[in-house]
Amino acid sequence: MTEATSSKVIQGRTGPWEIVLGLEIHAQVASKSKLFSGAAVGFGAGPNEQVSLVDAAMPGMLPVLNGFCVEQAVKTGLGLKAQINLKSRFDRKNYFYPDLPQGYQISQFDQPIVGEGVVTVERDDGTTFDVRIERLHLEQDAGKSLHDQDPNATYVDLNRAGTALMEIVSKPDMRTSEEAAAYVKKLRTILVYLGTCDGDMEKGNLRADVNVSVCRPGAYEKFRETGSFSHLGTRCEIKNVNSYRYIQQAIEYEARRQIEILEDGGKIDQETRLFDPTKGETRSMRSKEEAHDYRYFPDPDLLPLVLDPAWVKSIEETLPELPDAKKARLQSQYGLSAYDAGVLIIESDRADYFEAAAKGRDAKLVANWVTNELLSKLSAGGHEIAASPLPSSDIAQLVELIENGTISSKIAKEVFEHMWAGEGRPAEIVEKRGLVQINDTGAIEKAIDDLIAGNPDKAEAVKDKPQALGWFVGQVMKATGGKANPGTVNELLRKKLGVE
Repeated sequence: MTEATSSKVIQGRTGPWEIVLGLEIHAQVASKSKLFSGAAVGFGAGPNEQVSLVDAAMPGMLPVLNGFCVEQAVKTGLGLKAQINLKSRFDRKNYFYPDLPQGYQISQFDQPIVGEGVVTVERDDGTTFDVRIERLHLEQDAGKSLHDQDPNATYVDLNRAGTALMEIVSKPDMRTSEEAAAYVKKLRTILVYLGTCDGDMEKGNLRADVNVSVCRPGAYEKFRETGSFSHLGTRCEIKNVNSYRYIQQAIEYEARRQIEILEDGGKIDQETRLFDPTKGETRSMRSKEEAHDYRYFPDPDLLPLVLDPAWVKSIEETLPELPDAKKARLQSQYGLSAYDAGVLIIESDRADYFEAAAKGRDAKLVANWVTNELLSKLSAGGHEIAASPLPSSDIAQLVELIENGTISSKIAKEVFEHMWAGEGRPAEIVEKRGLVQINDTGAIEKAIDDLIAGNPDKAEAVKDKPQALGWFVGQVMKATGGKANPGTVNELLRKKLGVE
């Protein structure tokens, strides 16, 4: 099967198909302790070193709700422009799994803490689309089964058991694997800005359950018109996908798998599947239980959660500037392109670094150095800008040297390499290495005269072929070690060669 003209369409043997996608994002709440106990939360502890009696479900142990986790959930809901439900409730979701010591998970079912919201997402081509949020609820994480410690036994580590999670459930508003990955990126950015989740996908602190179904063209529009899922195909859920690339690969494989089954006359079984990144394919994990199979009922050990509207308002007043607002401000305040502003707001540290460097400087030039040279170097080393060995003041000084004509843009790249190698601040490097730009018209004029005298035929040809002037510019720059002021070189050459 190959992609058809529309990115939303996959061409099968019997005609075109479309993908419909909804995501459930599990985001670990940034908190020092668990949702219902005082046990520590952290990465890297030894097995079962961060487990309280509550987490281990010892008899008689009662859960006590962590107020900070509630605050983090409310803050996230506000950041998603979602409805904050002043009254919510915790339920028991009953199922058996070896790393679930209680035999149930404390979650929220029909009365979540956060209701409907919306996230605006940008595609690679700059267009945007909205993903509707259905709900956000709090729940506790399970432990972890370790199958690789012993050939004859499975070990259980309960360090994660009881850790607070926010499950953010979207409507089926995404239509391509690229849109799904873009949505997760945007959601992660918002959570990190808010400080409610660290967004570390490698550690599993942010992971996605991806619901995939396929339908014929036109069916999705009928679903949006009527709200009836009968127009859509049977969905399969791919559990715990923890990278953007894997999300896309899992969706693309799963969509094609479903299309092949349907075109062969089969039917899709609703089930939970896992993605195998080494094989690039999904495999069946278990048949998908419906909500009633979990036998949800209100947790008798926890009272309904009732929020004070004034408290919610106080949280709203402390919200930071969020990505969309920051992007719009960077464009209007500094005259940046949508692309540059978009690159800078991916991490709040990037935007902060840029703004510190741009004070009193040519902001567009600063943005170019930050988004191109600096981020390229950092990315090669696997680092974010918070770990940059170059402070923002160094980029500001480098740009200042370009602005005042001390060095050319070309020489600035050489200076930057010396800066990255740890040779000091830009001005020191320029002085130490003798890289000051030649602005002396006399010196430049002599280099031009020597070049014209040595190449009379080329000088004559420029009059009929003005684009050949570039050869002379390059030769003058070469003769001056790249230090001649390019503007002055161009001006003098045009004058001496009679080029308009």
